[in-house]
Amino acid sequence: MNEKILVIDDDRELNSLLQEYLGTHGFVVQTVEHPQNGIEAIEKCVPDAIILDVMLPDMDGFSVCREIRKKYSTPILMLTARGDVHDRIVGLEIGADDYLPKPFEPRELVARLRSILRRSAEGSQSSSQLERYGDLTINFSSRSVTVSGEEVNLTTNEYELLQYLIRNKGRVLDRSQLVEHLRGIDWESSNRSIDMLVSRIRQKIRDDSRNPLYIKTVTGVGYVFLSSH
Repeated sequence: MNEKILVIDDDRELNSLLQEYLGTHGFVVQTVEHPQNGIEAIEKCVPDAIILDVMLPDMDGFSVCREIRKKYSTPILMLTARGDVHDRIVGLEIGADDYLPKPFEPRELVARLRSILRRSAEGSQSSSQLERYGDLTINFSSRSVTVSGEEVNLTTNEYELLQYLIRNKGRVLDRSQLVEHLRGIDWESSNRSIDMLVSRIRQKIRDDSRNPLYIKTVTGVGYVFLSSH
């Protein structure tokens, strides 16, 4: 089945080009120019991934991303004419799955889209094993996480990082291993991006970094999921 892509960008010409180019690569593309209409379109078209521009009228892409993440875990690829590291870190910190500065090579956009879609699919096709660690429960088949019976809304990268730590519980994983697993984060911002992801995961699963139940920081190295529960 062809994946559905929602493009939220006020550049009408770019939208037309993306619709045509991505269409030739098997994607079904819907474009929206206004951010609020884009948020509303998610419920109607149920996209497999979202391409979101940072520079939008009335509401910037970062704010749109935050609004989307309140309800949806759909993979998000952000576009921006501002290619500095700070913007990429902010985008990843608030829940984007990848980041591509303009102007970009269309083939790279397709490659990055397929990468985040693959990570999302791999998460949903994992084994049906359900594992519990205290109040934390992860269901690999449904790609769901709950804490004390309450479902936790994780982004694609948050879920991928958490399940990777769990599958390697008791083993210290350095940041380069975590970046290699995620595959979508630029090396130049990798360490901080991983730290931000871990920070968001801890907040969502109610894990105190000073007295961790689940994810422990190994200073100067990386992280380990604690196996003694």
